[in-house]
Amino acid sequence: MVGGRARARSPRELTDNPEARPEQPSTDVAAEAVRHIARKVTRVLDDRGLSLRATAAGSGVNRQAVADLLAGRSWPDVATVARLAHFTGVHLWPDITSINRKRTH
Repeated sequence: MVGGRARARSPRELTDNPEARPEQPSTDVAAEAVRHIARKVTRVLDDRGLSLRATAAGSGVNRQAVADLLAGRSWPDVATVARLAHFTGVHLWPDITSINRKRTH
């Protein structure tokens, strides 16, 4: 999508089936990047048994902001992703090869 139009809809709304998110990929490159980040954070929290409250306290990111990211309801800013990456010790940014370029428009 061009300009701010993509951000008018949440990342989950930019999939063919929002209820299937995070498994449902998006054709929007930005929404797909957010999905990638959310899936990585979810895996780390599950693997380590971390709650949203513990993640918020450890990362300095508001608990609701973490919940919204994981549910695909928000577009996380760079500071949010950086803080979560620092807290988890996991590289969260998708590399260019992890997002299918043919699906973008």
